[in-house]
Amino acid sequence: MDSTMARRRHTPDQVLAKLRDADVMLANELPIAEVARKLDISEQTYHRWRAQLGGMKGPDEK
Repeated sequence: MDSTMARRRHTPDQVLAKLRDADVMLANELPIAEVARKLDISEQTYHRWRAQLGGMKGPDEK
C-alpha cells in the first residue's frame, strides 16, 4: 500500500457527512476529482460510498 494514501476507516456518520458535503460541492459544479481531493478520499471511495449509501435518506441513514 502506498504510504501517501494511508487506509483509515470512517464511521457511518462521517461517511454520510462527507457525502452531504460532496453533494454541495457537486451542486457548485466542482468535478468529482476535486470533490474527492477536498474530502481527503479517493474517487473510488466516493463512488463506492455513493453506490452503498447514496439512496439512503432520513431514518434509513443510520
